[in-house]
Amino acid sequence: MLFQSHGICPVCNTPGKHWCTTQDWEYRATTHYYSYLNCPACHTLFLEELKEDNLLNIYPPNYYSFSQKTKKGLFKLKDRLDALFYKSVLKKIPTTGLSVLDVGGGTGNVLDTLKKADKRINYTEIIDIDLNAKEIAEKKGHVYVCTSAETYHTNKKFDIILLLNIIEHISNPARLIQKATDMLTDNGFIIIKTPNAKSLDARLFKNYYWGGLHCPRHWIIFNESSFKLMCSDKKLNIESIRFTQGAAFWAYSIINLFRKQDINLKKKPLLESPFFPFVSIFFAIMDLFRSFFSTTSQMFIILKK
Repeated sequence: MLFQSHGICPVCNTPGKHWCTTQDWEYRATTHYYSYLNCPACHTLFLEELKEDNLLNIYPPNYYSFSQKTKKGLFKLKDRLDALFYKSVLKKIPTTGLSVLDVGGGTGNVLDTLKKADKRINYTEIIDIDLNAKEIAEKKGHVYVCTSAETYHTNKKFDIILLLNIIEHISNPARLIQKATDMLTDNGFIIIKTPNAKSLDARLFKNYYWGGLHCPRHWIIFNESSFKLMCSDKKLNIESIRFTQGAAFWAYSIINLFRKQDINLKKKPLLESPFFPFVSIFFAIMDLFRSFFSTTSQMFIILKK
């Protein structure tokens, strides 16, 4: 069993209350039903249990981070916007050469973006579990370690460690953040991107299917307060937490409302729906506007020693 919370919040140890029961509507990698619980104290969402014992059962070969399709169209625009954010962090590191570790980096799409944003980057490494992604990443010049984040070990230090949409995928995020801290240079930064459970779309789609669950791949979903609580005993400073667009979550949620609710394992993922780009663009713009005065369903968090 990969994840079993026993009904207890992994952040504050409070017994959780049922939030929803749902299925893998995005990839249809499995037909199981999954229950998510909500912590009444810190409002973290968490999976009650994972019913598979093989990660590759729930991360199919066409999973988005294992594919080069995410370098097309809308994703190129997203990359350009993210590059501006990454560049603002990179320029704070006063060194001539930079090393970057991307945990769960797939084929290296984000690392490609970073290397374009800052020419000082001379070493890039990826941790992930897909052998096809390994072949693509290595052709692009990235070092690829085919293992899980939990079992990865190295003596190397990194200036930037990326935990982008990854801490919600593992059973012990606090342990991963501590491991990342130990691998960080003195002037380095950990950049985290993770869903926000206290968001408008989470409330709206709770009884249907909220895309932020990414069921069953998101195991623990924080909010700003619960993330701070998890990091309160770490030797880290939270330099900033800012909210960014969660267009994909809106798109998954809305498109799923307008199709037949059947689990057909041969159907294409929601990501490949012809409506996905149009719905995503609309809600990306809406969320970017809303982020100035409201919380959205994605958080960018910067940590420093």
